[in-house]
Parts: sequence; structure tokens; C-alpha cells
Amino acid sequence: MEAHGKPSVAFLAKVGALSVLVGATIGYATSPTSTSNWATTSTVEPTVSTMSVSSARPTSLRTAPRVAEDLALHSQPQSTTMESQSVEFSATSSGVLLGGLAAVVAAGLFAIQSWTKKSQYNEIVDLEGAQRNIWSVAASAGTNLGTGKTVRVATRKSPLAMWQAEFIESELKRLWPGIQVELQPMSTKGDKILDSPLAKVGGKGLFVKELETSLLEGRSDIAVHSTKDVPMELPDGLELSIILKRHDPYDAIVFPKGSSLKSIDDLPKGARVGTSSLRRQCQLLLKRPDLQFLELRGNVNTRLAKLDSGDYDAIILAAAGLKRLGFLDRILPNETNIIDPRIMLPAAAQGALSIELRANDPTTLALLQPLHHIPDAVTVVCERAMNRRLSGGCQVPISGFAVLKDGQMHMEARVGSVTGSGPLIIKEKTIPFTLDKPWPQLQKEAETLGVAVAEMLLAAGVQAYLDEAYAKPDVGVTAARQ
Repeated sequence: MEAHGKPSVAFLAKVGALSVLVGATIGYATSPTSTSNWATTSTVEPTVSTMSVSSARPTSLRTAPRVAEDLALHSQPQSTTMESQSVEFSATSSGVLLGGLAAVVAAGLFAIQSWTKKSQYNEIVDLEGAQRNIWSVAASAGTNLGTGKTVRVATRKSPLAMWQAEFIESELKRLWPGIQVELQPMSTKGDKILDSPLAKVGGKGLFVKELETSLLEGRSDIAVHSTKDVPMELPDGLELSIILKRHDPYDAIVFPKGSSLKSIDDLPKGARVGTSSLRRQCQLLLKRPDLQFLELRGNVNTRLAKLDSGDYDAIILAAAGLKRLGFLDRILPNETNIIDPRIMLPAAAQGALSIELRANDPTTLALLQPLHHIPDAVTVVCERAMNRRLSGGCQVPISGFAVLKDGQMHMEARVGSVTGSGPLIIKEKTIPFTLDKPWPQLQKEAETLGVAVAEMLLAAGVQAYLDEAYAKPDVGVTAARQ
């Protein structure tokens, strides 16, 4: 993978070819039959870096679409001006020709070095850049591993879960022509219990247990998850081996159709906001303590229908879910209703899809490996490590978000009180972090950062908040404050 600031293979090759051409031209122009003074300007075509980056910092919140930003092309036109005086061919053109040949050789060596690095670090390159569908990020090479293979995919039945499973199906078929994919929709406990807050239902794995059982019993080969729903501890024999490129990680406040409201600031005093998330309630109350929160369950389509029927003045949903399902009309111009993470930090791993499979199935793992997006995977495992150390779950208002940028990883986490007994506790830490190591080492370093931030939170007293949350599983933040 090409690093920023380094010459690309295409650039070196073009410079080499240009130099050879210039050398030959000079030789002709300065020959006894044709000698003249001349000057010309040549523009080298911009080179394109296809290195994917993790989600942007808060300063990029107002540009759209955010996924397209994550696939931004880094190109800088380079212009060179060449002036030549009448000189002997043997002195000038020979030197230019030699320089051109050297550049061509250097391009070849650089290509070999780049290929070796990609193989060593297992980094995935988007070979088509922004021309590829914005959701597709991987590319395969070499032998078609999917020939004669069938992959059985366990998934929930909700429209969003089915979109996610169908996306994985399309990616596998694109990567491995001829592969067969069988979707296996299932209902989970979390899907069936819709009349109680998730915090009250309790337990972990409300949306994944049935899928994991199918994996362990050999009825399915993989399970596709919204990673934020996956418990921190997995059953023996299963691994969360693949983390895909992260989509929009932020939250959106959505208004009824026809509403003129554009952001949180526009909500009237005492507005009814639909969300069952203690994390969202806890953070939003700091900005708008007048708001009243109402229970909101069901799939995205159901929630939007309830909003439009007048049950709420606004609801809060994950921006990624809206975009995946095509509800782009619910994302306002300039994304004014995408909530700034300084106001509402996302849940750990929000916006990231992941694939769970049996630990003893290397054949299936090899099929999925091109989908593993290391730049975003390191941020996700960092966030999950923080959550794991705090024993986070649906009952606890914990948020965490890591950003990988400019050779550093920044991790921030927040824990709030479900009763409003104290302020939101926020801790963050930044470490140097580069993707020049094998995945197991990168994973370990990222998880170490997540645990370090969790320890900072514990030292600041969040254990009291955690105990409080588990002692009051039947109320939301608003009710607990009354």
C-alpha cells in the first residue's frame, strides 16, 4: 500500500518514460542537421493513493457522503518545466536517457517492494478508488478460492440485518465468481421482545445468540453482525475474525416528514425524543436537560413510521442504518441532523459490520480475508477492548470512539450516570500508531490503548456509575431523575 508523500509506481514510470523521450528529442534537436534552442512545459498526471483511512475527525462532520470521504483520493498534480540549450547529444541526451532508464528500473523495484509490503501486512487496497460502489472496499487476486464453495450466512430478519447480509453476499460473489451464498434469516431474543427497554431485558447477546448457536451446531458457516451488538466475550470456538470498512459511525436526530427542524438546537422545550439507548439519553441531557425521552423499539422502518405518526417530536438513530437502507431523505442537507460526536460520542464499534465464524474453519476464513479492513479494524478492537474492561452492555451508558490519523490513534470514552447523580466522566488518550506490523501485533497494541482508557475511567470513579446502572435496569435516564 502506498504511503502518503512517497512517489507512486505510476509516477516513477511516467517520469522514466518522459525522460527517455526527452533524451531522444534532445539528441535529434541537437544533431548537426537540426540544432535549436527550445523550452516546453510538461505536466505529470496526478497519482492516486487508494489507502483507506478510518473515520474522519469531528471537523469533517458536515461534508457528505461521509463514506465517500473515507475513500477520498489523495492526488497532487506535479508540473515540471524543462529548458534546453543547444548542446552535444553525447553530454545531455545521454544523461537524460540514463536518468529515464534509472527511473523505470526504480519504478519496477518500488512495485516489487510495495507488493511485498502488502503481502506482509495483509493490507487491503481498493483498486478502483472512488469509482467503486462506496460500500465495496476489497479486492481479490490470484486463485479463485470460491470455486465449488457454498457459504451459509446466519443473519437476523430485520430489513437492516438483511441488507447487511446481502451486502456480504454481493461482496463474496464479486470477490469469488461462482461461489454460492445461502442466507439464513433468524429471529433473536432481542427481535422478539419489543415491549421492554433493552436495559430491563438484560443479558448479553440479545441479538446474536441464536446466530452463534447455529454456527456452533454447524448449521451456518458465518454470522453477519452490527459489531456494536456483539458481546465482548464470545462463546468458545467462535471468533470475530473479520471487521469490514466502517461506515458512518455517528448518530442522527431524525424529525417527522415535513418538519422544518434541522438540529437538536431547534427542538422545542420539553420535546419528546424517542430512544431506548442510555448512552444517548445520558449525553443529550447534558446539552438539553429539558428533553423527555420515550421508549423506542423495533426496526428502522417501524421507528420512522412511529415518528411520522406523531408519537415523537424526534428520534435518534444510527446514521449508518439510515444510509444503508436508503433513507437518504432523512439525512438533511449539509447533514445538519448528524449529531456532533463532541455532543454525543458513538457506541463502541458503531457503524462497523463484522463476521463471526468458527475458529477451526480456515477455509472459510480465507474466503473472507479480503474483507478485513485493517485501518478500521484497529479502531474497532480498541473500542471493544475498552468496553470489555468495563463489562459494558445495554444496561450501561458507555460510549467509545477511536480515530486513526496521521500516524496516531486517539481514543476517547465516556461513562454517564443513569440517575444523574454525577457528571459525565470523559477520558482520552493518544498514542503513536502505524500500520507497519502484522495484524496480531496491531490488534494487541490497539486493545492495549482501549484498556488503558478504561483504567483511566475506573480511576476517575466510574465503577459507582456502573454499579448504579446494573442496580436500576428497569428505568431510563429521564425516569431515574424524576
